[in-house]
Amino acid sequence: MEKTISINAGSSTLKFKLFEMPEETVIASGAVDRIGIDGSVFTIKTADGQKKEIKQPIKNHEEAVNLLLNELLSQKIIKSYDEITGVGHRVVAGGEIFKDSALITDKALQQIEDLKEYAPLHNPANAVGIKAFKKVLPNVTSVAVFDTSFHESLPAKNYIYSIPYEYYEKYGVRKYGAHGTSHKFVAGRAAKLMGKPLEELNLITLHLGAGGSITAIKHGESYDTSMGFTPLSGITMATRSGDVDASLVAYLMEKLQVKNPNDFIDILNKKSGLFGISGISPDLRDIEDQKDSNPRAQLAIDIFVNNIVKYIGSYAAELGSIDGIVFTAGIGENSWKMRGRIGRALKLFNVEVDDEINQNGSGARFITKPNSGVPMMVIPTDEELAIAREVEKFKNEK
Repeated sequence: MEKTISINAGSSTLKFKLFEMPEETVIASGAVDRIGIDGSVFTIKTADGQKKEIKQPIKNHEEAVNLLLNELLSQKIIKSYDEITGVGHRVVAGGEIFKDSALITDKALQQIEDLKEYAPLHNPANAVGIKAFKKVLPNVTSVAVFDTSFHESLPAKNYIYSIPYEYYEKYGVRKYGAHGTSHKFVAGRAAKLMGKPLEELNLITLHLGAGGSITAIKHGESYDTSMGFTPLSGITMATRSGDVDASLVAYLMEKLQVKNPNDFIDILNKKSGLFGISGISPDLRDIEDQKDSNPRAQLAIDIFVNNIVKYIGSYAAELGSIDGIVFTAGIGENSWKMRGRIGRALKLFNVEVDDEINQNGSGARFITKPNSGVPMMVIPTDEELAIAREVEKFKNEK
């Protein structure tokens, strides 16, 4: 039986899901956390619910890949590496080079690395994961699936910045967006839940996790999205600032005596957002725990909700009408409190949240009452399955 493994590599993590294809059956899933950091841990869960955790030093991604593949063998999840016929890698930034998923060649890998300026926290880590798998499984069909591909349908009025046009022509400076694989997946699921063709719907999808983005989907295609040239812009996120006045960067660099612009970008990427506002944690759950006793915790929540509501309002105006709002990703799927706050803030659209279903329901579902002016849904994202499906397209072309 053919198997495809979907990989999402971060700077110190490697998440995976192994599928039986083309049946799309999940055989195993898990993650390697804290790669190259003290306290490395590998977790694997099989289809029968068995879970195993291994705590040992894992110096780099190559060691993580070897540990993962060896564990698949030792647990008899696969009999040999030959069973793995496809590897799909999530890559954040494809720039204007990759308008769709791509077979990973030496040239493509170099281009992914060259695009690191567009996603400095992500593309280098994605490339490391690709190299690690290529070394162990050199002849397997390997495919890069880009977060930016879904947003290739943006009209120029929504991706060109109001700066000298020549910067776009010379340097590719434009809005690229991110989380496209997730936005595309949940939009398709939402259309099925609504019983309507995706091409007939205008949706606003909220991918709310440690990173967060909002996308306006017009007749099934991305029309506008909150992340920009890099995944730093848009709404307030766990540690990322989201939108800020560009002049603020120059002002604070002078005040803080920061000489290197990249050092300040690091502050905006890693020390800002919910963490920077609250001073508590980048994790919304920790902030929720202190909101009644710590005014900054409540402020962080208020700013997060307000950012999202403003984007929904502006995208509704762009689309002309909205057929549905979709919540997905870690916060979107799991925080009923945050979904409720956002729904109650959308008074303009006569949103009526069904508190019982919102709090106690599970899986893909509507969380608004039948008379709600706009239906809101929770749709669990499955980027790994979307990636595996992209790999199948390339295997079928052979």
